[in-house]
Amino acid sequence: MNQINRGNLIRERVSLYHTEIMQDDIIVRMPTGISSLDPVIDGGIPPGSMIILLGEIGAGNQEFVYSSILSLSLLKRKEAPPSIVYPEDIIYVTFTRMREDIQKEMGLSFKPDMLAQVGTIKFEDLSENYFDATVVPVDWYSHGDIITRLSKRKERIGAIANLSQRLNAQKKNSLIVIDSLTEVASQYADTGSWQELVGYLRGLQRIAKQWNSSIYILLTKQILEDKKEFEIADTADAVITFRWEESSAARRMRIMYFDKFRGVMTHLEERDLVKFAVRITGEGGFEVNNIRVVV
Repeated sequence: MNQINRGNLIRERVSLYHTEIMQDDIIVRMPTGISSLDPVIDGGIPPGSMIILLGEIGAGNQEFVYSSILSLSLLKRKEAPPSIVYPEDIIYVTFTRMREDIQKEMGLSFKPDMLAQVGTIKFEDLSENYFDATVVPVDWYSHGDIITRLSKRKERIGAIANLSQRLNAQKKNSLIVIDSLTEVASQYADTGSWQELVGYLRGLQRIAKQWNSSIYILLTKQILEDKKEFEIADTADAVITFRWEESSAARRMRIMYFDKFRGVMTHLEERDLVKFAVRITGEGGFEVNNIRVVV
C-alpha cells in the first residue's frame, strides 16, 4: 500500500471513529406524542423508563395515555430524526376492561382524525385471570359452556404471572401501557404478599431497560394507603401526578406535575418546569401549558 492510500485509509478510520463517538453522544428520546409536552422534556422520555401515572379520579392520567398512544400510532408512520425513536409496537394491557370498551371510550373522547391508526394498537386482555381471583360469576367474563370454563379456570395462572408471559412475548423497543395497577394492588394490599408485588415492579423496571421498552402504569390516587403508594412510586423511574386544584377564580382545574423523573428532572427544575395546567379537548387530546402554575 503506498503512502497516499495509507493516509486516506487512516483519515477514513479517524472520521468513522469520530462519527461513532458523535452517535454515542446523541441523547435518544421516545416521544410521548403530546405535542405540548415533548418539547419541554427535550423530545420525550428516555427509552426503557417505567412511569407511574398517579391520578385522582378524572384528573387526566387516562386521557394522557389515550392521547399519547393515539398520537404515537400516527407518528410511527413518519421517519424519525437520530435523537428520536418511535416504539416498534404499542401494547395496551388491561386487567378488567375489554378492548371494545376502551376503543369506544377513545371514540367518544376524540375526533376521528386522532383515531385513524387505533387498529395498530395491540390489546392484551388479562381479565379472565384477574376475575378468577374474585367472586364475580364466571359467565360474566368468560365464554363457552360451563365445563369448558371450569376446565380453563383450573389451568389458568394468576394475573401477574400471565402479565409476565404476555410481556415476554412482545417486541423490544415498544411502549407498554398497564391499565391499571390499581386493581391488582388492591388485591395484594391486605395480604402478606404485598412485598411480592413491590418486588415484581422492581423487576419490571429492571427488565424494561433490557427491552428498551417504556412502560406507562396507571394508578388511581387515594385507593391505597400513603405508605403503599410511596412504595410503588419508589420502584419507578418517573412518577407523574394528576390532580384537581382550585384556581384563584374558584374554578377547578386539572394539574399535572412531576414528582420524580430520572434523567429528566434536573432539566425541568433548571427551567422551573415541573408543574403544569392541563386541559383535554376532542381535537388535540391531552394538552399542557408550558408555564409553571402558581395557585
